[in-house]
Amino acid sequence: MSTQKSTVAADSADISKEQLIHDFKTVVADAEALLKATAGQGGEALASARARAEESIAAARARMHEAEEAMVAKTKAAAKATDEYVHLHPWQAVGVAAGVGLLVGMLIGRR
Repeated sequence: MSTQKSTVAADSADISKEQLIHDFKTVVADAEALLKATAGQGGEALASARARAEESIAAARARMHEAEEAMVAKTKAAAKATDEYVHLHPWQAVGVAAGVGLLVGMLIGRR
């Protein structure tokens, strides 16, 4: 059961990471739109701020791309490990799946 709990926690963390990546991409897109909208505005301070913002956005995009690649690699590794385990221990996998199904059925039946 503790393995199932840690799997659920890991799935929740992956969902949170995916949501964070999505939210960050939205913020970056909005910031880029703001920079484009103010491109016609003059002033040395505004041009300097725009340049710093563009550099920050480029760096953030690069870090986010790296984080996204790492998350995809981890997901693929977990899927491969699960596949190998199921092939090596099919009856244990069936038992775990049946247990999870029973637990979910009991939880749904309570509501």
